[in-house]
Amino acid sequence: MEVNLTNAIKYFFANPSHEMLYYEAVANAIDAGATNIEIKIKMDSFANTDSLTIEIKDNGEGFNDKNFEKFNNLLDVDDESHKGVGRLVFINYFDRVEFTSYFDNQIRTFEFTGGFKGENVLKPAVGKSNGTILIFKDYRKEKIKAYDYVKPEAIKKALLQHFFPLLYGLKVEKKELRIQIILETKEQNIDHGFFTDTKELIVSQIPEMVLTSFDANGLDLFEKLDLYYSVKELQAETNPITALCVDGRTHHVDILSKGGLPFGYEIIFLLYSNLFAGKSNSSRQELNMTESELKSIKKLFGEKVTEILNEKIPKIQKLNKQTTDSLTERFPHLVGYFDENPVGLIDRNVSLENAQLKFFDAQKEILDSTSLTDEQFLKSLVISSRLLTEYILYRNIIIDKLKLIDPTSSEADIHNIIVPMRQTFRKGNIIKDIYNNNAWLLDDKYMSYTTILSDVDMDKVLKEILLEGESIKKDDTRPDIALVFSSDPKVKDTKLDIVVVELKKLGVGLAKKEELISQLRQRARKLLAHYGTRIQRIWFYGIVDFDKEFIRSLKEEKYLEVFSNDQYYYKELDIIPDYDEKKLIPIGVNILSFDAFLKDAEARNSTFLTILKEGLKRNVE
Repeated sequence: MEVNLTNAIKYFFANPSHEMLYYEAVANAIDAGATNIEIKIKMDSFANTDSLTIEIKDNGEGFNDKNFEKFNNLLDVDDESHKGVGRLVFINYFDRVEFTSYFDNQIRTFEFTGGFKGENVLKPAVGKSNGTILIFKDYRKEKIKAYDYVKPEAIKKALLQHFFPLLYGLKVEKKELRIQIILETKEQNIDHGFFTDTKELIVSQIPEMVLTSFDANGLDLFEKLDLYYSVKELQAETNPITALCVDGRTHHVDILSKGGLPFGYEIIFLLYSNLFAGKSNSSRQELNMTESELKSIKKLFGEKVTEILNEKIPKIQKLNKQTTDSLTERFPHLVGYFDENPVGLIDRNVSLENAQLKFFDAQKEILDSTSLTDEQFLKSLVISSRLLTEYILYRNIIIDKLKLIDPTSSEADIHNIIVPMRQTFRKGNIIKDIYNNNAWLLDDKYMSYTTILSDVDMDKVLKEILLEGESIKKDDTRPDIALVFSSDPKVKDTKLDIVVVELKKLGVGLAKKEELISQLRQRARKLLAHYGTRIQRIWFYGIVDFDKEFIRSLKEEKYLEVFSNDQYYYKELDIIPDYDEKKLIPIGVNILSFDAFLKDAEARNSTFLTILKEGLKRNVE
């Protein structure tokens, strides 16, 4: 039966890699008993793919009649470790491959193409040593995706990792194998490591490995897992090898990332088992294992690698403790969700991301429950504590942002951090708005607002406290921030509490600072017209940059100093709501420095965070 080879490659190799070309050629040479393999890549320049040719030469037994017959027939293999389709990769990248093979004083030549049907020429070749030469011609692609596909150093590393089980087996049997990789080019690119170069991979120089065996718990009651490993300290950066050995090849598994080791260590961990026999697909690109099987294998593999690394590289545990302590301090709401037994060094970002996902899953479990068991109820209390801690941490971020404010910052910069300008927040959206306004910076009691109006005309502020049918004159003066407190300000006979805040940018002169008090008086006159009918209490705040001149001005006006982490003054002012009235209404005015505003909020927040941290630690323990 004839097979269309061009179509066959699409069936067997859905996503072939350029490196597979070298893997297949080297695997065939080793199967043929070769002890020397030479890979020679010629290319005028990296951009000139038309000039690319690859010559692979070995001293194996050659294409005798038996071997050539197997080559002609797809899927004709001697055992399950071979797949019989690897040569299809050749014509995925090159239109033709010229074969010249010497064996038993004969020479066989043929050209392998998409239309190959077994044509070959056989002639005598007396005195010639056995061996095969493959010349890859007419590169089919428009470009080569990466320099690594033609760089000797990169190819050497790829071959070592891919064939490590096979190569190490040769080393144990004291068999020699030398693979030489050569690149010849006319136009070099030093920045990308593309230049004429030669590298050698010699089996006798492969690191010695230590063998340890352990039970395949959860996989098979009677099988053992054999782990060959090497941990060496080098003064160079290397890529760790953590792989399953399947059918004589390695299949990388994500046990340890490149950054999972301190600098200067070379590690190799290879896991063998009879359970893996025949578990690679025809292209050797994927494993024929269920997700559950692979997960169980990776778990056992990771636990053993962790045990060995902690013994061989003690500094890993020390560095991991530092990272864990840092994460716990910065993200206390995720305590208990961070990886407890990572393989190698903890990747801070990955550990944080995984902890956040676990926290989300825990929240989802509680929220999806129609009724809570006693265990779930206790869990819900802990999750609530974590959520509150997360919110308190968010507050720290806001405080840190305010610390960056300086005299070059505008008033709007301060304003937008506290409450975004030209926005209104209402009680019904408090969960949505809790991360969008920061009224807690003044005092936590102000988080129970009904309405917050930021940089909104005074007539709109007053409309918030009027009943349906009442009207107010247009007034386009704007308090910086106004807060209304009430269960429902539109219900008749409801008495309201109101907070008014005025801000000044840092570094303004004395006149502008004193203007702050004048602005508060003006806001008071407008609001006190409704005092006793709709309004029962009003708090006035002025936040401004303090200096000696302004402090003297406050003291001259009989302002009293209030306990704070910085400058804070208070006074009751008498206000006449209406020009024709003789009634005086006292109002309390709080004038605090920007630093007092910031430091007092930070002190309150720090107290909350300390209490929550300790509580979460006890819960986790």
